[in-house]
Amino acid sequence: MNAQTPKTSELNLPQAFLLLATNDTTGKPEVPVFALRTTVAGSILAELDLLGAVELQGKKVRATGATPETDLQHELDVIRGKSRPHSPKRWVSMLEGRAEVQRVYESMASLGIVEHVGEKHLGRFRAVRYPEKDHAPEAALLKKVEAALSGPPSELEVPDTTVPIDASVPGAPDVGAPGSKPVSKGPDARTIVLIALLQAAGLLGKLFPSADLTAASELSKDYWPTRAVEDELRLIRLAEQEAATL
Repeated sequence: MNAQTPKTSELNLPQAFLLLATNDTTGKPEVPVFALRTTVAGSILAELDLLGAVELQGKKVRATGATPETDLQHELDVIRGKSRPHSPKRWVSMLEGRAEVQRVYESMASLGIVEHVGEKHLGRFRAVRYPEKDHAPEAALLKKVEAALSGPPSELEVPDTTVPIDASVPGAPDVGAPGSKPVSKGPDARTIVLIALLQAAGLLGKLFPSADLTAASELSKDYWPTRAVEDELRLIRLAEQEAATL
């Protein structure tokens, strides 16, 4: 990994998900576009949840007083700016879209991980693809996910987001301080959530066909951002089925 390439731990969840959900060579999504956009929206909520910037209170998502450094400041400001809170599923439907996906892709292009490639048709740009430019970040992600899936199923549990996991967030515990809770040797919270996102999008089994996904399926249903993704995708598929019968 060269000096220009970020460490895997520096990729946020939308970036990590899109990197694994995009074909390395063609730069096109490996899942239907609607599933890609919906899961990216869920990954935004999950990232902000892990940073302690938002939380689920009852059935509504609310912004907290935390002010973490994040590439998702625009999305956080949108959530903070709403006069009343919304459900996770409502936020997924509001955040899903081409613009959000494009913003995440472009952030990875600026890091040198993927390459912005435009296709021309009759002199006009018809589509944009993002083939891989540096495989090291994706290889590291795949290794971490594979290690987590090969461990005990009990390790794939909903992460505790009552305190931020990022030490840059005010109020986050110093894991190296005397008397602090020992760091677990199991998968980190971001890897666990990434597994839940991949499962919700229907991509985990394609990436790891021999893995037992029972625990991942339960995790995807238990963690509120990925449960919202599954609910939204279910409604989209039902709408498509109904439209096909008309």
